[in-house]
Amino acid sequence: MNWTLPPEGLNLLLSAVQEIQLALRTLLHALGWSTDLHGQPAWPFKQRVAGELLALESGHARRLVIASACLLAAVVALLISGLWRRGRTGLWLGAAAALVLAPWPDAHVLLAPAVPTSLHQSPTGFTAQGIVRGQAVYQQHCVRCHGADGRGEGVDAASLPMWPPTLNGALLWKQLDGELFWHVRQGLRARDGAITMPGFAQQLTDTQVWEVLDFLQANASGQMLKASGVWAYPVRMPNASIQCRHAQNRTVRDLRGQRLRVVVVGARSTPPADDPRLVTIQVQASRAPVAQPDAECRVDTNPLATALSLLLGVAENQLDNHTLLVDRDGWLRARGLPGKTAWSEEDLVCRSTALPMALAVKPTEGDGLDGLIRRMDGEPVRLLRGGFPH
Repeated sequence: MNWTLPPEGLNLLLSAVQEIQLALRTLLHALGWSTDLHGQPAWPFKQRVAGELLALESGHARRLVIASACLLAAVVALLISGLWRRGRTGLWLGAAAALVLAPWPDAHVLLAPAVPTSLHQSPTGFTAQGIVRGQAVYQQHCVRCHGADGRGEGVDAASLPMWPPTLNGALLWKQLDGELFWHVRQGLRARDGAITMPGFAQQLTDTQVWEVLDFLQANASGQMLKASGVWAYPVRMPNASIQCRHAQNRTVRDLRGQRLRVVVVGARSTPPADDPRLVTIQVQASRAPVAQPDAECRVDTNPLATALSLLLGVAENQLDNHTLLVDRDGWLRARGLPGKTAWSEEDLVCRSTALPMALAVKPTEGDGLDGLIRRMDGEPVRLLRGGFPH
């Protein structure tokens, strides 16, 4: 059978599987069969659905869809048989045939090892302050092994039983948030039992662990952008407190649903004029004077500038005059470099991989910014964690 799931169908399947697992966890917790662990219900099983394999192998996803349809058909047939006595035998035979002929996925492919926090989700909200605090934790506890840039080349790396992996690639996105949280707290061991990374359950609070994971994601995103010119995995605009012309004391997250233009204003920068197509947020660089009070929105504190420097892979003293475009869903999508006066589609550094080429938005007349906006609106991105959409 050559039929494969389209990207939209695969996303729907993965979302459904994850929602089923979360609903099962909630039900078991309500029944008292699952305990609270680190502020969230624990996953009581030693295995979970391997979303990462379903996302990579369309054949496995296809088998799961067909098998699920067969199971649903069997259940419907059995329910009908309870009401229709005359056709009960045929319905029972049909249900049995559906279950026998279903292409059930192999358990070793469908399931992956789980830990009690596998389905935990980060409660931090990916804030600029949290990223900066996570950076401080990393520098205090992690840098000697993993290195200042996260490549695993710290001064103590060579003395470990196993060389630390790079934290600047896909590793952080291949695992679920809760499993990364567990590994930081409990540590890691090699197959022979040797400790390859100590656990930090005694040194770090839960919040510190979540925040260091936020820093690692920001740093990895910036290092990938620096090396390849793209954000291979979608990354959210960090949340921060902002002051807006018509509404004081807001946050970046409050602007969800609107397109944003984030401009880093330096000491010699000329603040940009408002653009009706986007909400403009001025971010003050460390050496810059306070933003003009009539700015559409502004951030006067340094944590957001630090977080953006990590996400862009540039030193904070080189951040002046960088511009970022954020789509309606809060994802960072385009980067404008200092000195560049016009936008082009080359500036779209986070692109959709979910749409087939036939559905891609075709360029039309208008300036470069209009084209980028159409691309962002028409080609949405979706983050996968351990294969599951977030």
